[in-house]
Amino acid sequence: MRLAYGRGSSCPSWVLSMSLSILAGSNLTTGLTLDLTDPNSIKAAAGNVAYNMMTYYTGNNTGDVPGNLPAPYYWWEAGAMFGSLIDYFYYTNDSTYNDVVTQGMLWQTGPQNDFMTPNQTKTEGNDDQGFWAMAAMAAAEQKFPDPPSSKPQWLALAQGVFNDQASRWDTQYCNGGLRWQIFTFNTGYDYKNTISNGCFFNLGARLALYTGNDSYAQWADKTFNWTEAVGLMDANYHFYDGAHTTLNCSDVNRLQWTYNPGVFLLGAAVMYNYTNGSTLWETRINGILNATGIFFKNGIMFEVACEPSGTCDTDNYSFKAYLARWMVASVKYAPFITSTVMPLLQTSAKNAALQCSGGPNGQMCGSKWTAGATWDGTMGVGQQMSALEVIQANLIDLVPVPVTNKTGGTSQGNVAAGGGLGGSSNPALSQNPITGRDKAGAGVLTTIVLISVIGGAWWMIS
Repeated sequence: MRLAYGRGSSCPSWVLSMSLSILAGSNLTTGLTLDLTDPNSIKAAAGNVAYNMMTYYTGNNTGDVPGNLPAPYYWWEAGAMFGSLIDYFYYTNDSTYNDVVTQGMLWQTGPQNDFMTPNQTKTEGNDDQGFWAMAAMAAAEQKFPDPPSSKPQWLALAQGVFNDQASRWDTQYCNGGLRWQIFTFNTGYDYKNTISNGCFFNLGARLALYTGNDSYAQWADKTFNWTEAVGLMDANYHFYDGAHTTLNCSDVNRLQWTYNPGVFLLGAAVMYNYTNGSTLWETRINGILNATGIFFKNGIMFEVACEPSGTCDTDNYSFKAYLARWMVASVKYAPFITSTVMPLLQTSAKNAALQCSGGPNGQMCGSKWTAGATWDGTMGVGQQMSALEVIQANLIDLVPVPVTNKTGGTSQGNVAAGGGLGGSSNPALSQNPITGRDKAGAGVLTTIVLISVIGGAWWMIS
């Protein structure tokens, strides 16, 4: 995933010309019809949004690569998109996209069955790999149809990624944590970002609950504690973007994105369930949930780091999808938050549906839900995915609790899966104790990060 450092992508000329014409024609329309008291209305709206999202997918075209989205989308977002379609099947029982999801997911597993696919490894980060793993984990939990027995299985894929990442836990700098990038030659290898560690925490918690293997829970504890100790989460449960190893993580970039509290909220809710209602995890859940208030205006979700300034990029447009996805998923594991979560998702869903009023067909979703039916002139996979997740979230009361291997789960696991980058393949053997901070050499901040910090955004918490 490309956040603080960004990476240029050429945009096809037809996209630019379409964007200009659409912006010129932006006007007030009605958006999608959505009655939150009627499950059929919710399913119909979700179906519309999912269909329009999949008009961007080319991986099932002759000569294209299954599992990939075209430029300007990075590989990680395809994994996130498949995760939204796995959710779509869970909420609606509409199997329209199941075959294309299975094909795309399995095509990208890589030779070690850990989503280290050869067509992406030169640029793949820990967060990228993590999004594909969480999609596989959701498939196991939500009883998405299992692949053929001769193919990699959902649970084993999630375990393979977890084992890879456990072997990358780095105590040389910042007293632990995962780096953003996997390979030394990639820009950002010197950066430890919150979302990479959040994906690892989230995956560890869910694997612990699904399998009953406490070593995963120990890793989840360790990762949460490290995130807090290093300052990527403050005392008020605000999560920041990341910090550099060259400065021993003393230069925390205080950008706040919706997906960071989201990924930690679900992990904390699962840990609350795994620990039979631990007061520690209850406190953390409440703290994280309260801190998400920065991402809601009049009860409507918005991306505070870029929406007010109109600077959201292709990646950013999708982030609200993950906060919505993980907020509502948390309800099943920590029901005491339902009365807080659902009104926010209901109000956000109504306004997201109103934004689905643009593009050539008058149904493409914009990003600024706070603008109501005045389409903001943007459209893309991220905008569709965000609307899809927040709309279908309102079916949460009609679906069962995600399964484990003791409550009806059928996905087959492999505790020794993965191994794409060496290190122990058994998480129980990879427990590096947290020791004193290592001395790090001074370094120079990446220019783009400096610009983003010096820019003095009003929404940064000090």
